[in-house]
Amino acid sequence: MIRITLIGAGSTVFAKRLVGDILLTPELGSGVEIMLHDIDTERLKTSEIVTKRLAESLGLEISIQASTDRRAMLKGSNYVILMMQVGGYHPSTVTDFEIPKKYGLRQTIADTLGVGGIMRGLRTIPVVKEILEEMQEICPDATLLNYVNPMVMLCMAINRLAPEQKMVGLCHSVQGTAEELAKDLGEEVDSIHYFCAGINHMSFYLNFEKKQHGTKEDLYPRLMELARNGNVPKENRVRYEILQRLGYFVTESSEHFAEYTPWFIKRDRPDLIEQYNIPLDEYITRCENQIAEWDQLKNELEDESVQLDVCQSHEYAASIINALEHGNATVINGNVANQGVISNLPSNISVEVPCHIDQNGIQPVHVGALPPQLAALIMTNVNVQQLTVEAALTGKREHIYHAAMMDPHTAAELSVDQIWKLVDELIDAHGSLLPSYQ
Repeated sequence: MIRITLIGAGSTVFAKRLVGDILLTPELGSGVEIMLHDIDTERLKTSEIVTKRLAESLGLEISIQASTDRRAMLKGSNYVILMMQVGGYHPSTVTDFEIPKKYGLRQTIADTLGVGGIMRGLRTIPVVKEILEEMQEICPDATLLNYVNPMVMLCMAINRLAPEQKMVGLCHSVQGTAEELAKDLGEEVDSIHYFCAGINHMSFYLNFEKKQHGTKEDLYPRLMELARNGNVPKENRVRYEILQRLGYFVTESSEHFAEYTPWFIKRDRPDLIEQYNIPLDEYITRCENQIAEWDQLKNELEDESVQLDVCQSHEYAASIINALEHGNATVINGNVANQGVISNLPSNISVEVPCHIDQNGIQPVHVGALPPQLAALIMTNVNVQQLTVEAALTGKREHIYHAAMMDPHTAAELSVDQIWKLVDELIDAHGSLLPSYQ
């Protein structure tokens, strides 16, 4: 029996997707135990109901347990999936947006980089450290699948805290963007083949091709033509602009990418916001909409008279578990320790690269050197990530200031004095959600 534990299972919609994928995998099916953990009892109860309904709809009799006792849910686990949000929407996410806004610093998502990503990393890494310590004690052989942002910071911290821990960080931006580009080109995604590498949310398609009936076509000239003609979806104007400037398409969305760089969000250039269709406060808007719709969605998910749809998603977790358990080999784009995989990025960071997975484990594919302009851009983000992890693991407050100073968007908008005051105010506002810093 394979025991799979979801930490943060109160994220009901995402939990439903991952569990649905697992139960729809024939080789797994009834041979799993699903353990659900969250600190929100109401959300946890809904996820438990939904998981049971998924199993029933597929005619499976499986063991399902739910508890706010994390250790109890971790005990004996073979796989641990991290999917929690430390601090929640209220108060932490709101704080990460509203305090910077007082300084004239606007954000879109604020969960990966920027001052919002820094603060999310600082409040999440201590919780991940606790989970790692518990895993080493009660399920030392378990494989950790991390879906939590800021992905690079957390994976770097995990690799430093527990270098022997079997772990891969997972995101859907690589496969999701490939689907978007196929649609833009009018192609079937099944005919698309690509090789993608970088860091999470800043990986680039080094090759993007159509392979069909024994023929191969480089699709980059057609993507370039779309970009030059401006015939692109308005929500992707930033990424198509970057394609023209750097020669490669980046994996994460335009709203994300706009706040990873100093070029698109400027308080004295509202024309850029309009030109590139940048949705400021986008994550706030999404969260508010989800909160407003939650009661109705909760009722639908729990109502046995309403058909519960179960379909395979493009998330990687189920295929990874299947490959490790049964040798059904798969290739995914995962976040792993660099260790020379990308030769012109530091060896102590986490990179997102193709990984071959089978019963021998998670095996990163050697990439070599990225084009120099891509490595240079990635390093502007890595600088922030390394300093944030250093602050979290050493307890040195000075590195939080340093991380914010190095952040491309923050540095483009604020003076050094403003950055330090902003960091002080954010640390104070987060209070007990952060450890004390020297």
